[in-house]
Amino acid sequence: MTAIVGGGSQGGIIPSATTNNILLYSDHDSGAQFGYYDGWLAEGDADGPLFEYTGAGRIGDQTFTGPNKAVLHHVDTQKALHVFIAVGVVPGTKTKTHRYLGQFQLDDQQPYVIRRAPDEKGDLRWAIVFNLRPIGTVQRTTQDQIPPAPRTTALRVPAEETTSKLVAPETNTKFRSRRPAVPKTEAQRREAQLTDDYMAYLKTQHHVVERFQIKIKGLTSTFFTDIYDSTANILYEAKSSSSRDAVRMAIGQLFDYRRHVLPIEPLLAILLPAEPHNDLQDLLASLDIKLIYPKGGEFFCI
Repeated sequence: MTAIVGGGSQGGIIPSATTNNILLYSDHDSGAQFGYYDGWLAEGDADGPLFEYTGAGRIGDQTFTGPNKAVLHHVDTQKALHVFIAVGVVPGTKTKTHRYLGQFQLDDQQPYVIRRAPDEKGDLRWAIVFNLRPIGTVQRTTQDQIPPAPRTTALRVPAEETTSKLVAPETNTKFRSRRPAVPKTEAQRREAQLTDDYMAYLKTQHHVVERFQIKIKGLTSTFFTDIYDSTANILYEAKSSSSRDAVRMAIGQLFDYRRHVLPIEPLLAILLPAEPHNDLQDLLASLDIKLIYPKGGEFFCI
C-alpha cells in the first residue's frame, strides 16, 4: 500500500511526499502497553461511527507539530487519511504486517481532544486524540473496537491544558479552511470563551481550577467536565446559551458527572452567558444549584 499511496516505512503517521495521502498506522498490542487504544467507539454518536487515533509522540506532551500538524490540516492541504492496523510480522523478521481499514477524515465539529494518558515511560502527559470519520466503505470489526473501561475513574487534570486555545497551533494563513461553518462550532467557541473568562476570574480569587477526565465502567468514551473549583469544591457546567434547553441539559450533565466524582460530593453550579428567565432561576434554586453569569463587567452569583 505504501508503494501505491507513497510514504515511508517508519513511524505511526507518515505523510506522503509524492501523493496527497497520509498513512496512519496503529498497533493494538503496543498501544495497550502504554495505556491507550486506537479504535472505534462502541457508543458512536448522532453523526455516525467514530474512530479515535492517538497522535505522534512517544515521550512527553504531544504537540501540533510535524505529523500531528499534517493530520490536523489534512482537509486544507487536500490530503486523504488512510488507517492501517498491525496484524502480525513477516516470518523471520521484525517487520509488521498491517490490515487496511479504509479512508477517513477529521470530524468537522470536534477534530480532536486533548487527553491525559501515560507515555512510554509511564509518566502522565497530554496526548492528542484525533476523531476520525469514515469516508465510503471501511472495515469495521469488533476486534478494532476500543475495549470498555473495566472500572469507573475520575482523574483530576489541569483545566487550561484541555482547552483548544492553548494546544491548537497558530493560525496558518497559507490555508483557507474548507470545513463548513456550523452553528454548533460557533456555540462551542462562545462556551469556551465564557469558560476561559470565568477560570481567569477564579484565579484572581486564588482558587485552584481543574477538570475531571471521566471513564465510565462498561463504556468506551471519555468525558470531561467543564470546571472544577477544587478550592471551593464546586463543579461547574458552562453553556453558550441561557435558554431553557441549555439549562435543562446543564442540570442533567451536572447530576450525571457528580455520580462519578464521589466521594468528593461537590456543590453544583451552572455558568451562563446572561441572566436566564426567573422561572429557570427558581428551578436551579429548588435543586440547590448555583447560577453564575457575567453582569456589568463582573460575574454575578445567585
